[in-house]
Amino acid sequence: MKIGRKLILGLVALATVVAAALFYSRPAAAPEVGFPMLAGENLTTSGLRGKVVLVNFWATSCAICVKEMPMLVATHRKFAPRGYATVAVAMSYDHPNSVAEYVRNNALPFHVALDSSGDIARDFGKVRLTPATFIIDRRGRILKQYLGAPDQAELQALLEKALAEPA
Repeated sequence: MKIGRKLILGLVALATVVAAALFYSRPAAAPEVGFPMLAGENLTTSGLRGKVVLVNFWATSCAICVKEMPMLVATHRKFAPRGYATVAVAMSYDHPNSVAEYVRNNALPFHVALDSSGDIARDFGKVRLTPATFIIDRRGRILKQYLGAPDQAELQALLEKALAEPA
């Protein structure tokens, strides 16, 4: 009888560990935020559902951000036809005129949002350092977060995988 009880307790403990591992390894849901676009329109994370989305927090005064921008442009152009979107979120301390000038001079082909209040950065986990990049799957879950410029090959491999999965 003791062996049966130990076996049952062991199986319950194992099931608990497996359930906890599955729960904690699931991607977290992206926060529901509004992205006030430089051009005046407004996007939301829920409005982007069904697409794989890269959200990049950046600033015109951030050397790494400016250096990574051509890679983000190339990545956007490569994957946009397959249901991919890029949202570049200018930090609250970046003046809208500086952002508009950068976007115009560099012909950014993706959405550019102004986080004037800092609410978007706060809702994405209190982003303070740039660049900070989040990859969101078609279901609205954060697959990966990068602090600093992501490796282009790794990023594009992750996007390939995410775009191959159904919504």
